[in-house]
Amino acid sequence: MRPDPAIVDRAHGALMGMAIGDALGMPAQTLTVDQIQAHYGQITDFVAPFDDHPVSHGLLAGQVTDDTEQTLLLARRLISGHGRIDEADLARDLLDWEADVKARGLRDLLGPSSKAALDAMLSGVSITQTGRNGTTNGAAMRIAPVGIAFGVEDISHFVDQVELACRLTHNTGEAIAAASAVAAVISCGLEGRSFEAALPVALCCAEEGQLRGYAVGEAGMAARIADALSAAKHCESAAELAARTGTSVASHESVAAAFGLVRLAEGNPWKAALMAANIGDDTDTIGAISCAMAGACAGLAAFPSHAIETINTANTLGLEAVARGLLELRDAVDLAPELKEASR
Repeated sequence: MRPDPAIVDRAHGALMGMAIGDALGMPAQTLTVDQIQAHYGQITDFVAPFDDHPVSHGLLAGQVTDDTEQTLLLARRLISGHGRIDEADLARDLLDWEADVKARGLRDLLGPSSKAALDAMLSGVSITQTGRNGTTNGAAMRIAPVGIAFGVEDISHFVDQVELACRLTHNTGEAIAAASAVAAVISCGLEGRSFEAALPVALCCAEEGQLRGYAVGEAGMAARIADALSAAKHCESAAELAARTGTSVASHESVAAAFGLVRLAEGNPWKAALMAANIGDDTDTIGAISCAMAGACAGLAAFPSHAIETINTANTLGLEAVARGLLELRDAVDLAPELKEASR
């Protein structure tokens, strides 16, 4: 059965949004707001990083970073596994990806949680233990494929899928809760819900995700997201929101900020991406997460045509084909039995 064209459009919109938010934020990542303004003024479109950028050196305007590339690794692992994630294969994918990044002379390598987890795995630590300290946003940044591949009608089952995608590198309540909330918005968006309509489900998924993994890091991720959403109602700018949420790689800061930005942008993915690009610190990941959620709810038509063209020209991603492959899996498999055996 061919998927509904509207669902394909929103799934494609989620992945395109992720790439657009990532690429817009790429030249500003790790920089303070003052540094962003000194180098670029206000970022209003895709720009190349300045020479010898600490992380983005060697990339061109419109090119994506680890956020998009690792998301596609997870997506292809899901597709090739017919909905099941082989964590050993995913670990090899990530290690091979980093080796390729180094071979290309680039600097945007594995994040701290992923690096520590994979080093532990190479040292013989069990996969159920490798991610026990991973609280950063690496899991949330690459979780979009789970939101596309699985429906969220059964919250416990849905979070099972999120947990299995996270636990190799981010097996903590904070990271799983954050990723669950992001994936839930994307899954709801595919069903035709607006961002605002998806929020109650996302917060429930965050509460369920908080119970998974190790009790390390932020103990109330749903509350952090709710606080950011509440702040967005009263903030007049992204800078004001950032002052309340923080924008670091910690899930409780950057993921909460991403939710706040989508509300501040009134669900407009391009507007959210531009805000994220100028917000400071982890700009590419905040952009990728916020724009993926907004894109899933709004679809491709919400993006300027030139932005889509730039992403397709500057990168070789095959996003529509990936979206279609993930949709073939939607609600088709149940990973719960193996997960419960391995991680409860």
